[in-house]
Amino acid sequence: MLTGCQHHDPRQVITLWHQMVPKDRVVLHERIARFEAVHPDLRVRALYKETEELRSGFQAAALAGAGPELVYGASDVLETFQTMGLLADMSPWVDEDFAQAFRAGALTYLPARQDPARRELLQIPDRYGNHLALVYNRNLIPKPPRTTAELIRLGKTQTRDTSGDGRPDQYGLVWNYIEPYFAIPFLTGYGAWVFAETADKKNPDQTTADAGSPVPALDTPPSVAAYRFILSLRDREGIVPRNCDYETADSLFKTGKAAMIINGDWSWADYLATAGIDAAVAPLPTVSATGLPMRPMVSPKGYSLNANADSRAAARAMELVQFMTSAETQREFMRRQRVLPSRKALYRDPFLQEDPTLVASVQQLQRGRLMPVATEMRSVWDAMRPHYQALLGGNETPAEAARSMQRDALQGIVRMHRASEASRPRWQWQLAGLLIGGGLLFWQRDRLAALLPDIRRQPVAYLFVLPAVGVMFLTVVFPFFYNVLLSFSNMSLTHFRDWRITGWQNYTEVLTEAKFYWVLLKTVLWTVVNVTLHVAIGLMLALALHGPIRGKAIYRILLIIPWAVPAYITALTWRSMFHLEYGAVNLLAERIHLFQFLGIEPINWLGNPTAMFAACIITNVWLGFPFMMVIALGGLQGIPTELYEAARIDRASRWQQFVHVTLPLLKPVLVPAVTLGAIWTFNNLNVIWLVSNGGEPADQIHILVSYVYKAVFNLYRYGYGAALSMVIFFLLLACSLLFLQRTRATENVYG
Repeated sequence: MLTGCQHHDPRQVITLWHQMVPKDRVVLHERIARFEAVHPDLRVRALYKETEELRSGFQAAALAGAGPELVYGASDVLETFQTMGLLADMSPWVDEDFAQAFRAGALTYLPARQDPARRELLQIPDRYGNHLALVYNRNLIPKPPRTTAELIRLGKTQTRDTSGDGRPDQYGLVWNYIEPYFAIPFLTGYGAWVFAETADKKNPDQTTADAGSPVPALDTPPSVAAYRFILSLRDREGIVPRNCDYETADSLFKTGKAAMIINGDWSWADYLATAGIDAAVAPLPTVSATGLPMRPMVSPKGYSLNANADSRAAARAMELVQFMTSAETQREFMRRQRVLPSRKALYRDPFLQEDPTLVASVQQLQRGRLMPVATEMRSVWDAMRPHYQALLGGNETPAEAARSMQRDALQGIVRMHRASEASRPRWQWQLAGLLIGGGLLFWQRDRLAALLPDIRRQPVAYLFVLPAVGVMFLTVVFPFFYNVLLSFSNMSLTHFRDWRITGWQNYTEVLTEAKFYWVLLKTVLWTVVNVTLHVAIGLMLALALHGPIRGKAIYRILLIIPWAVPAYITALTWRSMFHLEYGAVNLLAERIHLFQFLGIEPINWLGNPTAMFAACIITNVWLGFPFMMVIALGGLQGIPTELYEAARIDRASRWQQFVHVTLPLLKPVLVPAVTLGAIWTFNNLNVIWLVSNGGEPADQIHILVSYVYKAVFNLYRYGYGAALSMVIFFLLLACSLLFLQRTRATENVYG
């Protein structure tokens, strides 16, 4: 009723989902305000989404026939979206003059799904590049290196131990060392590439669907040589940190503790504006061993149109696209954010030709290679990441890593495009569903028969309950049965809209896969260790707080903080604390000489699978013990003191009182809490995903719920993921019922 009292805005709304960095958003909203002033009948609603959130959210919304009219991002997901039928062809709104105004390769065309001879325009970019380059601090290095030999020489002079503790306080070079995307310039510098080279000599960078399905080329001698060189920069030359992710590299450079950083054009404006350093951009150096330049991936970023947008909404959305990709808008982004435009005419702009950052960016762009938009690229990244991190962790040699990358990439592509046909006629599955539904109704016939008369007697009560029932149906019941249906289907990348029931194939694949049982074993270990520590620590603290101690209220507030702080903040904080060189955990252990006492080296929490799993457990224990403490404390306050007095009269020790009085009377509250805690821990995606950064290192830190997430969203195996989630559900249901039955938690403790 309150929403009905709001002022009605008669303007047509255009929704835009984007992934622009904060400083880009300032310019974006200014340009949107300018567009709305010119078009008073339109209102633009721009919503920021993280890269993965935008991708998965747009797929889900588009499947339901909804979603934003426009999405903004890099071009690498376009073929995936097109294969799923999520994008509309933008060609009807683009004439020849408009298309000719853009750089070659900026506009993304792909063959139409129904007619491959026809090409569809799927993205109109507002910038071109999105590439890596070398950023250096002129306070430390007056001129950038031109070759890798010079890079190493300069890096050694700038890697210094100023505190004398035997550990460098300043490094010559940093970058996101653990991400294979940042290794691409090294691969190209040695003559390698992610896909086998196309025979099209006129367009050697064409590795999209136009050239057919690309074949991974990850196991080649140049690739192995590149990996050896990357390792040598850390292990032999010592000019990069031992453990360096994006945030660490960014922080080291901004604080003047790194002379050079490899990063993308999205970060340069931030570095140029950072006080205390004199940042400048230069092209990546030439590899001395090959004489080849380091060529990063380049890609356009721009706007795509939702296939669900009706003709009127699509036409108005394209007006916004033309405004946001106009020369005026691109010039504004170019001047304020130092990003390269996609329009050819702007490359003659005096500002671009005179600004040293943009000049260096153009030079690097000319050396770059167009990022493939092929769907198979997703499988390539998924295959490269674990073995690249295993290589950095010392668990694989360069040759072994390259061989494993190639094998997994080929297997992933096969899984991604695997077709499953219906095993039985559709009517048989429909009949089976009706029989199951009828069986459930027959099973509950007595309760249903009693429900109807009760509704007649108390209609007002049921009227008040009806909204809650509706919400429960929409958020729990319907999604559950829809997931059951999907688990028997072939819903995947190639059957996103036209999926069909295929029978038990997904369940057969889940239950016959060896990795499933390994992840299940690890999940059980994760759950048992966490819940045990939650209960032990929570019960111990509850007993302490229940006793006669001073400052009880203050202790309660302090001990509840880990539970009160949002889990994602806690998880990211703990991840930073576990850093090998700069984390608080190792620094504290070194300060108290713990490593010397134990005779071990500082623990590489983020680079060793076992240590990383332990770090996730420590983080989750920190998050979970306050819940058990609160539950136990409430139960303790409900125990009659007369029972303890009687036990003391019978000369029972404190331990005997705890075992024979406290534990039995806490059982009714602890057992349900333990059951809930086990279910939450079993399905705790946040801690595993955030602390391990998606399963790092080497994709070894997975429990079943994160394994499902990866199976569904990385390789688009929706039917398989639904089947795996149902297996998890039945495992938890069976274990919970068995646990409650064996512990008799619901029985009267005095009975």
